Amino acid sequence: MNLYVGNLPWGSTEEELENHFSQHGAVNAVRIITEGRSGRSKGFGFVEMETSEAGNAAIEALDGKDYQGRDLKVNEAKPRD
Repeated sequence: MNLYVGNLPWGSTEEELENHFSQHGAVNAVRIITEGRSGRSKGFGFVEMETSEAGNAAIEALDGKDYQGRDLKVNEAKPRD
């Protein structure tokens, strides 16, 4: 299950995010979206959970909850057009 994760702190790393989400199930991949030239985080990313059960557990546990001083927005990612 692919999750959209918004309102990320600028200094978050993919490793930290993986550790945070792995408390709710197996994580297959993490990608923080960055600006092309500067490499600075755009403040959102995607976490791919191994199962939909793990994804739903992460949404329930983490959406709206504090992470490094910011309230995360976590929901199922919409497919790209």
